[in-house]
Parts: sequence; C-alpha cells; structure tokens
Amino acid sequence: MTHPFLDLPPLSAAHFAAIEDRVARLLDTRQDVVIMQGEALLPLEGAIRATAGPETVALNVITGPYGQTFGNWLRDCGATVIDLAVPFHTAVTAARIREAFAEHPEIDFVSLVHAEAATGNTNPVAEIGEAVREQGALFYLDAVASIGAEPVLPDAWGVDLCVIGAQKAMGGPAGVSAVSVSERAWARMAANPRAPRRSYLSLLDWKERWVDGGRKALLHAPAQLEMLALEACVERIEADGLDTVMRRHRTAALATRAGAVALGGGLTPYVHEESDAAPVATTLRVPAGVVASELVAEALASDGTLPLAAGGGALSGEMIRVNHYGLDATVRAVQSSLAAIGAGLAKQGLTVDLEAARRAAESAWR
Repeated sequence: MTHPFLDLPPLSAAHFAAIEDRVARLLDTRQDVVIMQGEALLPLEGAIRATAGPETVALNVITGPYGQTFGNWLRDCGATVIDLAVPFHTAVTAARIREAFAEHPEIDFVSLVHAEAATGNTNPVAEIGEAVREQGALFYLDAVASIGAEPVLPDAWGVDLCVIGAQKAMGGPAGVSAVSVSERAWARMAANPRAPRRSYLSLLDWKERWVDGGRKALLHAPAQLEMLALEACVERIEADGLDTVMRRHRTAALATRAGAVALGGGLTPYVHEESDAAPVATTLRVPAGVVASELVAEALASDGTLPLAAGGGALSGEMIRVNHYGLDATVRAVQSSLAAIGAGLAKQGLTVDLEAARRAAESAWR
C-alpha cells in the first residue's frame, strides 16, 4: 500500500539548503544557519560544548529551568560559571547584566533564554545584546519559544549563537531545529580542542563538511518528514506574514492575561509586569488551597485538546500555563482554557465570573 508520508523521493542537498535559506530569512540573518536533525536540545547543547572550555568564564542568566540546564552544561565543559538568577515572575535587565560585567570583567560568554515558555517571562534581548557587545563576550541565545511569537534578530542584536525550534510559535515539527552561527562563534569552536567532532553534537562537522563544502553533500540522511514539515510551517508563516503571526501571539497573551484577571477566583498572572510576559505562553498563579496540577488534570479530562499544562517540578502546585502558541494562538483556545480553569475553581467553591472572562478575552482581539 502507499501512503503520502511514505515512499517519498529522497530530500536533496539543494532542497535542504533551500529550507535553511528560508529559515535564515525568517531570522533576518546573514550568518550561517544550520538545520540540525533533532529537537532543539541538540543544537542548544552542541553550541555550548563547541564553544566552552576550561578557559571560558560564562555569565549564565537564569530566568527559568533552561537557564539552569545551560549552567550545568557549561560546568561540564570546565567553564567558570557565574549564575545570574532572577525570580521567575520577572525578567532580567541590561542593567543587571552590566553590573555582572563590572564585578567580573573576565566574562567572555553569555547564555540567555529569550522567552521562557515554562515560566511565562521574556527577556529584553536587544538591550542585553548591546551590553554584551560592549563587553566583547560571545552571546548564546535560546530563542526556541520566542521565534514566531516575537522578534528574533541575531544580527541586529549581536547574537553569536541563536538556537530556534519549530514546535512552539512556528506551529511546526519538534524533530528538527536550527542555529545561526556568527564568524566569531565558528572561530571560537575551531580554537576549542574540546569541541565535539565526528559526533551528532558537532557543529564543526556541519561547518567543515556542509557549509564549507558549498552545501553540496549532507552529512547523513536527513529526517525527511520533519524537514518537509519545517518547510511547510515556514511557508505558512510567509503566507500570513511574520508580523501577523507575532501579533496573533501577542494578542493571545493579552487576552489570556485580561481574561484571567476578569475571571477572579483568586487566579492571578504569574509574571507580575505585562512588559515581562512572554507572548508565547501565559502563566497563572492559582489561589491558596488549590493544586494547579490537579486543576489542569481535571480540565484536560473534560477536553484533552486544551493548551493547558501545570508548571514543572516545584511549580506544579501553584502554576498553570496556557500554551497559546502556534495554532492555539486564537481567541477560542484562550476562552476555552479560561472557561475550563474557571469551572474547576468554581467546583472548589471559589467565586468566578465566566462571562466576564469570556468578554475580556474577546475584547483583546478587537
């Protein structure tokens, strides 16, 4: 039997390179863009292991769980790591970055997450990038959640390693990801004797065998279905217009925030300031006596399509996340999520106003 997902002709190197070029245009970058054949953790880890070593002094900004992971990888590489942690309900500022540089002028590497979908905050990368350029440090950015939901501009912001994934705001597959690499970053890798080589983690393998070879021969058989899905989601963004897609995500965030406040029942935005809130997902704090994970489980039992999740780890008791990204950046997804949360709160004896939440969310879309 045949199936549209099977028996496809092999993906050519030229087709692969054309998809890379479209991703580069999405990032408005002239840097090399490498699409890696795995979920975004692959280039996130590969980029750190390629550029960090015992001589590295890294400023690792922690505004959520991924920042903690990056610090662990940096330490594994032998780097000296200075963690700059801020409360998860806020964002880091360029002023805090400059203070860290003043205290540690030896810093030569900065790792940062743009938008933390897990905690619902987003960081002002343009301002931070200016501070990093003043320091002359290499700038590593996780833009996996932010791409498609807000501007991601590696060249304009001075980002040397910008990692993206398609599975969130881009509305694409999870099985492929990409990283834009500056000339400074390539040079740092080439000078690093610990940079992975002959490894699935190796960016230098892609540089030497793919980029420097004129993108004529792939390193290995590509994940064909995921590459075609990535191409399709980029086509969809191009057709709608990136500005339109980003505006949809920002509106979804504003609608969720306004609807949650109008709902009542003790539900409040987890990120205090609207300016610090990520457009890709909105986190909400449940009232005392309510367990977030139980509330989410009950909502999903009634409708498994709702874009709801409880916070991870220690946050599972207090945080609900509304993942209004990709195809769920709609007023219907926001209203349905708030209605399910409200119904659960009402069931626990709390006073909520479902109609007020519906109207508040809807008004944000006008």
